[in-house]
Amino acid sequence: MEWRIAGRKNRATNLAYLADRGYFGGPSSLRLAAQDVALSRRKQGFESPRERHGPASMTDLQTWPTELRLRKDRKILTVTFTGGESFDLPAEYLRVKSPSAEVQGHSAEERKTVPGKRDVGLVEVLPVGNYAVRLVFDDMHSTGIFGWDYLLELGRNYSIYWRDYLDELAAKNLTREPPVRRK
Repeated sequence: MEWRIAGRKNRATNLAYLADRGYFGGPSSLRLAAQDVALSRRKQGFESPRERHGPASMTDLQTWPTELRLRKDRKILTVTFTGGESFDLPAEYLRVKSPSAEVQGHSAEERKTVPGKRDVGLVEVLPVGNYAVRLVFDDMHSTGIFGWDYLLELGRNYSIYWRDYLDELAAKNLTREPPVRRK
């Protein structure tokens, strides 16, 4: 898998090196060259995991991101998929919907409503293989791995999930505002 980062191609083995050197902390964009790589690998005789398990459906093809772009203010992650769908996902929304066990728990009863994240931002977007990204938030939460299917689900269902979150906050008498720090 190769990734195109700010217009330059780098092998996946170099991504950890670049991340360690703070490369992803500076630019506002992490561009994935998924289609080019898939085509190149097919020409070389490699199969994708999807091809090994049967033909890919249109839904499978749409869940492959072509671009992840973090805005300069680090409050919005734009995700664009091969099917042409594009979503602006606020950092607060991604934080409260993190797929981590800390937020989701290990069962529906353990799922937590996360308050006080209105001002949260993203510090890093780190690739996890060729199937997901790990988002590092400025409140130091970094355990959620956001798969492509999950990012697509979050984008498509933003208005429903956001309304549900606001309703949960109200029902539990919680707020989006961060706690006031005592001096």
